[in-house]
Amino acid sequence: MKSIKELVLSLFVLISFTACEENETKETTQEFKVDFEKFTLDNGLQVILHVDRSDPVAAVALTAHVGSAREKEGRTGFAHLFEHLLFLESENLGKGGLDQMSARIGGSGANGSTSRDRTNYFQTVPKDALEKMIWAEADKLGFFINTVTEPVLAKEKQVVKNEKRQRVDNQPYGHNFAVINSNLYPEGHPYSWEVIGSLEDLQNATLDDVKEFFNRWYVPNNVTLTIAGDIDVEQTKAWVKKYFDEIPKGEDIPNLEKQPVTLKSTKRLFYEDNFARAPRLTMAWPGVPQYHEDSYALSVLTEYLANGKKAPLNKVLIDDEKLSDNVSFYQYNSELAGQLMLTVTAFDQTNLNTVASSIENGLKDFEQNGITEKDLNRIKAKQETDFYQGLSSVLGKGFQLAQYEIFAGDPGFINQDVKNILAVTPDDVMRVYNTYIKDKNFVATSFVPQGQKNLILDNSILADIEEEKIVEGAEETFDPSVAATYEKTPSSFDRSIEPPYGESPELNIPKVWKKQLDSGIKVYGIENNEVPLVQFEIQISGGLLLENKDKVGVSNLLAELMTKGTKTKTPEELENAIESIGASINAYASEDNITISGTTLSKHFDKTMDLVTEILLEPRWDESEFELLKQSTISGIQRSKANPNSIASNEFSKLLYGENNILAYNNRGTEKSVKHIELIDLKDYYKNNLSAQLTNFHVVGDITEKNVVQALDQLNEQWQSVDVNIPELPLPLYPEKSTVYFYDVPGAKQSVIRFGYPALKATDNDYYPATVMNYRLGGGGFASQLTQELREGKGYTYGIRSRFSGSQHLGEFSISSGIRTNVTFEASNLIKQILENYGRNYSEEDLEVTKGYTIKSTARAFETLGAKLNMLSNISNYGLADDYAKQREAVVKNLTIEDVKALIENYIKPNQMIYLIVGDAETQLDQLVELGFGKPVLLNPNHENLD
Repeated sequence: MKSIKELVLSLFVLISFTACEENETKETTQEFKVDFEKFTLDNGLQVILHVDRSDPVAAVALTAHVGSAREKEGRTGFAHLFEHLLFLESENLGKGGLDQMSARIGGSGANGSTSRDRTNYFQTVPKDALEKMIWAEADKLGFFINTVTEPVLAKEKQVVKNEKRQRVDNQPYGHNFAVINSNLYPEGHPYSWEVIGSLEDLQNATLDDVKEFFNRWYVPNNVTLTIAGDIDVEQTKAWVKKYFDEIPKGEDIPNLEKQPVTLKSTKRLFYEDNFARAPRLTMAWPGVPQYHEDSYALSVLTEYLANGKKAPLNKVLIDDEKLSDNVSFYQYNSELAGQLMLTVTAFDQTNLNTVASSIENGLKDFEQNGITEKDLNRIKAKQETDFYQGLSSVLGKGFQLAQYEIFAGDPGFINQDVKNILAVTPDDVMRVYNTYIKDKNFVATSFVPQGQKNLILDNSILADIEEEKIVEGAEETFDPSVAATYEKTPSSFDRSIEPPYGESPELNIPKVWKKQLDSGIKVYGIENNEVPLVQFEIQISGGLLLENKDKVGVSNLLAELMTKGTKTKTPEELENAIESIGASINAYASEDNITISGTTLSKHFDKTMDLVTEILLEPRWDESEFELLKQSTISGIQRSKANPNSIASNEFSKLLYGENNILAYNNRGTEKSVKHIELIDLKDYYKNNLSAQLTNFHVVGDITEKNVVQALDQLNEQWQSVDVNIPELPLPLYPEKSTVYFYDVPGAKQSVIRFGYPALKATDNDYYPATVMNYRLGGGGFASQLTQELREGKGYTYGIRSRFSGSQHLGEFSISSGIRTNVTFEASNLIKQILENYGRNYSEEDLEVTKGYTIKSTARAFETLGAKLNMLSNISNYGLADDYAKQREAVVKNLTIEDVKALIENYIKPNQMIYLIVGDAETQLDQLVELGFGKPVLLNPNHENLD
């Protein structure tokens, strides 16, 4: 590992953020750089441009310096509400707004996010659509608010409330953050309420409230526009000025003062969680705002204390005391204040007082020993790799530039930020521990399963959480068909005319190289030197397919154990060897393979592959690690039994494949099967099933074919192949008739649905055409009928999708969503009607929109390293040609409406479908008879957790 001084120098050689007006003073180099140009319009709009010609795409991000911290008590959730509203309509885009345009122009899907301090809206588009995006973003900022009417607001309130139910109310530990924040921050502090707001505040929001909020904060002088990608700078400037210049400046917006907090005493709170199946202890200390000088050492501290085999908290809680398999410690820093969050999800029936005592022992260990220079450098190496990963897409670069502009006052703050990261010393880490954690007051929450109050931290008081009641007809109604009437905002030119496309970009298909090694390993690679990173994956066919139904979970445990040491390295030594070069190596199992994947700096690829070779060829078979993994897996299975989404996934597989098919099982196994697995089972699987002849190696990044092959020499020479027979499982047939199945989760705030049936394998000739056919049904986001009718038309859900998914061994069609509980029947019936009518209603317009999106979106199909890795996987696993993207383009261009209708007839079967619902049986079960498929089958009549 390099010294700190050397690491600083190497980073500054590789990284250079400079403003374009300084270009004449820069030396011409070949090093990695992210140049930018920044300018400000007269109305205060900050504009940042970055050129990246690696792919024919452009990323546009509009970031408003407003989040939940700018809201008023009693009117919370407004910033997040606008994240939703701004996609729906604007004066010149019309109804459907940015979402509909995204489908036409081949965009990545217009999206947004909200934090405590900012809201952003972003999309990556083919470069020929850049002017369209600038026009649309300007319309959003200056020509939008008049389109928000009472029906629009009423509908979007329901969507946001559904999101809260899905992400908070219907999730294990979902209310934990709200309890922490309302007790860590004093009443009235802008971080004392949640970003998503409260259901009551959202319901009480008036149209006047909403318009007042928009007019105050969504103004050019509070917004940063970032455009990154394959752009003409001068032309882009001209477009920005044309579309944004005449939007009037808003009132001056003063900077908010920092508002750090102190706790006068420690607070302990508890809650019996309806969805939890294991006790969880969270401890939160006041921290520091973003970019505070101490935030850098605190980042190292939290990483060192909890992450990895050497971490003091990991050693005590996981390895020694075996109280948990899940310890996390991190900073949650925002503009005005920050917090330190330590969370331990304990094993079943573990008393949280024991956990708290062990945390204290782990912290004492750190107090006595501190952090070594070697461990500090190991953590910094990881931060270096993470930095590059954040810049591996044009959107990532745009986000980072906007982040520094808004919260540090200068996109070029990266220079100081990196310097601050690398300047941290061991003394700094101990100093911030003593300043912010040692003997300091904190907030502690004990979230435990229902009826297990005996496990909570001593002296805890009941947390104040208001659970929503399930009431039929409780939501206000609205008519989504009512068109907004308003006087259009005047403009100096006709903004209703959508700008034309630019010159169409050529599909840039990465060049693939291939090599079969003597051992049988098949290597597929793409060289890409945009960032000094390499991503790779080793796929070994088999996985769950080679397991015995009585001991399901062997391949999963084997994959997990492979990274827990080698013959010559303890688990801690292996972990340190990986992290010291800034690499990551992970292993996991799936239905049809075991995969070892990783990311590394290109300069360390050889060392990384040496470690991968050791992991593969010299397993440690550590008995204690194996027992810990078994306990961890069983705990995870137990916890998943209370998660409605996990329940739906597991039960759907059982119904889809039947108990005699290995694919009916979750590859983690069941509590019973995992308990019966011994270490010898893993050794037998390893000996008999891991074969070089069944292995595909995919690699993308800043490395040549020659260097990859050389790095694989040892693995190629030493890995002995064995003959393995992958069973060819018969695919189940469509059900003869539809049946409704119900899994009861009393009090569920949403009904989780999984509707579907067995379908095409990924290798079937109709597989890709079927996915194209599905675009307007449920695969196209806001361009799909399911989203338009259930979310936009009725407000029943936050999101819904349909999809064909498959591999060379299996395939299925599924519809998935979380539906507001009190409309479970209505939503299910509407889905059924949409499916029944899809073929007869499919139109030329549907086909035109589908073709437009599918063909244009290929321009951004291979932009990131991850996308290129997925391309190699498609080529190797499914026998696709290197230019399969061009071939698919031809398939789409030649599709006729008759072709699509034939695909619908063959592969959309609403009356031969499994209808699975996980929800509150007491209030919803009986109504489902009206679907017309007979009496629903209750899967857990005695409320037992099915294994």
